[in-house]
Formats: sequence, C-alpha cells, structure tokens
Amino acid sequence: MVTRRDVARLAGTSDAVVSYVLNNGPRNVAPHTRERVLRAIEELGYRPNAVARSLRTNRTHTIGLVVPDNANPFFAELAREIEDVAFEHGLTLLLGNAMDDEDREATYVRTLIDRQVDGLILIPAHGPRAWRSQLAASGVPCIVLDRKLDDIPASHLLVDNEGGAHEATGHLLAHGHRRIGCVAGPKDIHPTVDRVAGWSRALTEAGLDPAAMPLVHGPFGRRQGYLSGRQILSREARPTALFVTSDEQAIGVMRAAAELGLSVPGDVALCSFDGIAASSYTVPALTTMRQPIEELGRGAVELLAAQIGESSGGERVVLPATLIRRGSCGCPDPVGGLDDA
Repeated sequence: MVTRRDVARLAGTSDAVVSYVLNNGPRNVAPHTRERVLRAIEELGYRPNAVARSLRTNRTHTIGLVVPDNANPFFAELAREIEDVAFEHGLTLLLGNAMDDEDREATYVRTLIDRQVDGLILIPAHGPRAWRSQLAASGVPCIVLDRKLDDIPASHLLVDNEGGAHEATGHLLAHGHRRIGCVAGPKDIHPTVDRVAGWSRALTEAGLDPAAMPLVHGPFGRRQGYLSGRQILSREARPTALFVTSDEQAIGVMRAAAELGLSVPGDVALCSFDGIAASSYTVPALTTMRQPIEELGRGAVELLAAQIGESSGGERVVLPATLIRRGSCGCPDPVGGLDDA
C-alpha cells in the first residue's frame, strides 16, 4: 500500500510538505515543490485515507440527497443535475430513495447524518417528519427543495407552483374552454395544494365556480393519471380541458383519453406541470409548466455549499415556472422540438 512517506521520498521532500499540498495548506510551498509532489502522487497512485482526512479537516466532502421517488422522471432529472453541480464543487453525492415511505425517509436522513455528510438536500415525502429533532440536533446544514416545511431548520428553494398553475389554467381559458377539470397529486403535499389553488383562482377570476369542476386527487404517476383520467372523462358532462398537476399523470390521462375514443386536444385539451423530457415525446406533445430543473439543482448545491462554508441558513428562494406551448392544448406542435431524454 502506498503511503504518504513513499510520496515524500519520491518527491524528495518531507511528509509535512506532502500533507500541505494535499490539504491546500500554507502558501509557502514552492510551486516547483508542489509540482514534484503532485507528479509523485500521480506516479504512485497514492490515495489519501478519506476517514483520517475527514477527522483532521472536519469535512467529508460528501452531501446527501433524499428524494420521494427516484422512479419519477422529475426527481431523477433533478437528482442528476444536483449530482453534476456537486461534482463541480468537489462533493460526492449520496442518494436515498424514500419511495414515498416516511420510515424509509427517516432511516436515510439518520444514516446520512451518522455518516457525517457535510450537508443535506431533502425533498420530503408526505407524512410526519420523524427525523426533525435529529436534524436540528445534528447541526448539519440542510436545503429543502420543492416543499414548504416551516418547522425544519433549513433554507428552502421552491418553484412558484400556484403562479404556474394559474398561468396554465389561464392558457386553457384563453383557448376558449370553460369546463376545466383538474387531475391533482396527493392532498397533503404543498406542490399539490399550491397547484390546485392556482387552478381554482384562475377559474374564479374568469367568473367560473371551481366547485362545479371535477377534481380528482391521487399519487403522482402515470397509472394514477390514467385512473383519474378515466374517472373524469367517462362522465356524460365531461370537461373540455384538464389541468394536470404533473407530466407523469398527464401521460396517463392521454392513455385514458385514447381508450375512450377521445382525441387530444380535439375532445379534451391538456396542460400539465414539470417539463420533464418525456413531455416533448408524447403525441401530441404536452403543453406544460416547465420547472427550472437546472436552476433548482445548481441553486440547491450552491446554497448548501455556502452554508457548509458557515454562511447563515434560513433563506427562502422562489423560482418561476415557464409555460411551454405544445400541441396538447391546441397550440401548434413544434416540429423536432424534442428535449434530451
């Protein structure tokens, strides 16, 4: 096993100088000496002991990310962005998939804290926060994404879900629709609450009664979108348009419409939320409120890195969603406008 002493011997210097180079220590290490040490490290394939190094620096250069369900393309795309930006910052990402289970989520949070990650990025599932007290006691910097958790000692990075849903519903209204139903996510998470509120507010402002429109809640996912779509579109007085609170659900709704012999957008227009890559591959392509995944990922890592660097936390940043007009609402379907999948 190659040791630090072996590196020092090959570089013609001392163990202490090798340590200074590895830890970006005193600037009085001469450039040519530093270069000899780096060449020796590369030639010998020396790898510092990460555990010992973390004890000296009180840093592990790892961060944890816990997502509700990494099978959901939105969370998968967001996790990839977070990992890319973390890598740019010299941080290794450890990922936990809660699978929408509060006990599993709590286990991941506790395990990541016990592994002494430098910080956490959390997208909590719904349910009680069994890990709140341990997170507060640990002092580990934390960023909460896509959720409002006022009882968590963390900075928040959010998307304007209500404003986005209001704009999406307004777009359907502008196409002349007056019976606009809603296929919604779980009732107990803030993105759903806010998106339903935006849908409701747009209808009210147009002089329509949201209570008279069909509203069905269920998990974010294609199967639930399919089931909710069949439930709503099988009605005799079915709506002429639907606002769907996630692209995954909207893909399921499109399958339900096809099975019922309904065309999109001719019989039912659709507008959804998230802007995942798959939304550009449906036929017609989905009109959607695109969440700024790159900004969310980069913002989360950079906020966390600032807190790890002893900046104070507690910030709350809200980013806008962007309306992407495509064929499912009745707008022209762009030719070749495919996102990277």
